[in-house]
Amino acid sequence: MAAMTAFSQNMNMDFMYRDYTRADSSFADRLVVLETVRDAELTGIGEFYHEALRYFLLRSSDIRTIEDRYAAEATARLLAQGLGAEQYTPAAQELWQLAVFYDVVRDPQNQGLEMQDALIALGEIGAMEFLPHIVQRLDDLNTVPLADVETRRRIQRAVVGCINALELLADPAGFRPVFFVSIGAYDPSIRAMASVALPNIMEDPGEIIIGIIQNPANNPPIKYEAFREMLRTNAPDESIARVASAALAIGWTYSTSNAIYIRSLGDLRKSAIDAIRIYGAADDSIYTNLRRSYVNNLAANSPDIIEMEKTLHALAVLGTEEAVELLMEFLRELHNRRLVGPWRVDRERHLFQWVLVCLGASGTDSMDARLLLTTIQRTPEYTGVEQSWAANTMRDLGF
Repeated sequence: MAAMTAFSQNMNMDFMYRDYTRADSSFADRLVVLETVRDAELTGIGEFYHEALRYFLLRSSDIRTIEDRYAAEATARLLAQGLGAEQYTPAAQELWQLAVFYDVVRDPQNQGLEMQDALIALGEIGAMEFLPHIVQRLDDLNTVPLADVETRRRIQRAVVGCINALELLADPAGFRPVFFVSIGAYDPSIRAMASVALPNIMEDPGEIIIGIIQNPANNPPIKYEAFREMLRTNAPDESIARVASAALAIGWTYSTSNAIYIRSLGDLRKSAIDAIRIYGAADDSIYTNLRRSYVNNLAANSPDIIEMEKTLHALAVLGTEEAVELLMEFLRELHNRRLVGPWRVDRERHLFQWVLVCLGASGTDSMDARLLLTTIQRTPEYTGVEQSWAANTMRDLGF
């Protein structure tokens, strides 16, 4: 062992290490030494903790009795906490070995606190070389069935360690597994911890969220929660707009007969449409999918009128040439229905009013719009109220 500092705040660490490594000492004896060091509140003793951890791992196979096990568990926690507090980076390899030794999946007798402290310490010392291993551990933990109270308690302790480590390491690779904790079958406090950690791991997770949304292995409720998480970030508008475009597309291309999934897809589309209205059009594909949100619902036996209204509102706010063309397409279809039917008060007439209002808000100077609005005012099939709506739109557009 390299020579340690002779004295640290009046305590001889060489002596403490020799006492800790006496050939005749038990796990309980070694724990007493560590508790003495801890209670002295010393600093600058990362090397001592590191060498003590190496010795602990070397002697770990000597654990025989339940008393040995309890003392070893307390020792492991003190060593991990000490190294984390000291931010002693050379101990990364041994801390990972400690996490593996107390892995809750490997051995059901492990209670999780030792693994938790070892993982947190890895985050505190900035052990980026072990980031892939921590990510994989959390991925594995996310798949463990929480079948009973005892298993839940142990697994969640390990999960807390992973969350803390990945939050401290703040690398994009940690975002996805922590997100799955935030929506997983864990206790509310664990999910809340993951949710709080996510913005600290990555400010703009747009590409990762798109990957989650587009992954066919993820069901619609997961896709919807991923999009909601994106809306919670401080990502740039352009990034949110890209995710919204991807979400709206998946909302129409994912095929399912599951009623719960169908409802989630509808919620995903409506949330994406709201985001497009606020953050803009990331690409031209949004117009194809906005058209679907209107046309497909119009043809449905039980249309989602709210989705149709949100679509019209988004088109009005976008105000682009493509948006106005869609509004005009919808108005022409409604005009034809007014002439030959069907014309239902709760559907066509309601949408007719909405399309006119949104067309008026679009700011278009289209002569086609002016001609169609004039035609509507002169068509006897319309009521006076309906014709007045067209007149109001012309006035709003300055015609």
